[in-house]
Amino acid sequence: MVPSWFKRERRHRGWFVPHNPLIPAKAGTQIWKDRTRTFFTYILASRRNGTLYTGSTDDLVTRVGQHRTKALGGFTAKYGVQTLVWHERHETREAAFRRERQIKKWNRAWKLELIESINPEWRDLYDEARLGDLSDVSNWVPASAGMSGENNDDT
Repeated sequence: MVPSWFKRERRHRGWFVPHNPLIPAKAGTQIWKDRTRTFFTYILASRRNGTLYTGSTDDLVTRVGQHRTKALGGFTAKYGVQTLVWHERHETREAAFRRERQIKKWNRAWKLELIESINPEWRDLYDEARLGDLSDVSNWVPASAGMSGENNDDT
């Protein structure tokens, strides 16, 4: 038998998302399908001191990717806002949303100060968010290095 939550879908920003039940929060952490979820508040910019966009999400890499590819249209697509310049981790969706609303009420100078306090060079933090500790690719060796498919045993 298929669970009732699996059959239902809800409309969200023009695309369908399956209804995923959340287990009630324990000690401020939301659990979803036996794993802890992390939520984010983030700021995107068009360039240094350019147009800013503040948002919140439960999947930072996917959401910023949607902004970069202009998949959902809207403000960020119209104004070319796609550089991740600041983000903050939260334990609950409500905390991330509250922080987003708080920052949206701030004046521009406060937002710029927030960004420059952790990212004075206005680097794009997308690769760091996507790759984590693996963001320094200068010393990477491809996983397939030395695997040409031929047997190179000289014995």
